[in-house]
Amino acid sequence: MTEKLYATDAYAREVAATIVDVDREDGRVLLDRTVFYPGGGGQPHDTGALWIGDDRLDVVRVAPDGDRVWHWVEGGLPSTGTTVRGEVDWDRRYTLMRTHTAMHALCGVVWERFQSPVTGGNMEPGEGRLDFEISDWDSDRDRQAIEDELNRQLALSRAVEVDFLPREEADRDPSLIRTKVSLLPPDLREVRVIDIVGLDRQADGGTHVQATDEVGRIRIAKVDNKGKGFRRIRIALDED
Repeated sequence: MTEKLYATDAYAREVAATIVDVDREDGRVLLDRTVFYPGGGGQPHDTGALWIGDDRLDVVRVAPDGDRVWHWVEGGLPSTGTTVRGEVDWDRRYTLMRTHTAMHALCGVVWERFQSPVTGGNMEPGEGRLDFEISDWDSDRDRQAIEDELNRQLALSRAVEVDFLPREEADRDPSLIRTKVSLLPPDLREVRVIDIVGLDRQADGGTHVQATDEVGRIRIAKVDNKGKGFRRIRIALDED
C-alpha cells in the first residue's frame, strides 16, 4: 500500500520515501508514500523527479494499481530499499489544480442554471472541457452568462474543502455524483469528496486549490454543439 499524500495535502511538493518494489522489465518503481497524483477523473498524472543524493531520475508516468502507486522513471532503476526524495513538477501541478477547480466551479454554475449532469470531461494544464446535456442552450445568451457567473463565483474566494465518507454514506447522497453515470468503482469503500463551499460538492480524487480566487479568471474558449442537446464547453485559464 502506498501512502497517498496528494489526497490530503495537494500543496505537498516533495516527499522522502522508500522504494518497496521494482519492476525492471517495465521501468517502474513502487514507493511507500508519494506526492505524485497518478491521474484519474480527467486529470493527467503528475511528472517530476526522484532524487537519490545528487542523482536525478525523471518521473515520466504515474499510475495506480489498487492501493499502490507506481512511478515510471527514466534512467537506471534503483534497488528495493533505496531512500529517495520525490519532487513534483510544481508549476505543472499547480496549473492543473487551478484548472481542475475551475472545472468543478463550472459544473456548479451550469448545474444551478440548467440542472444538467456532466457526460464527459478532460483537462490539460491550463485548459479543459466538460460535456453537458443542455437542450435549450442559446449561444448568444448563455455563453457569456456562464462565463460571467463562473468568474464571479471564483472571485468570491470560496473555500475548497476535502472530506472522506464511508461508501454507504456516500451512496445515500446522490448529489455527490455530478456525472450522468457514476464512475465510482464498486469496490471503493471510502469516497473522497471535494466541496467548493456553497457552489459545488462532488466525489472526486483529483488535486485542487484551497480557495477559488487562486484559480484567477477563466474564459470560455469555445462551445461545441455535439448534437441532440449535448454541449461541450471548453475553458482556459486567462493568464493575460
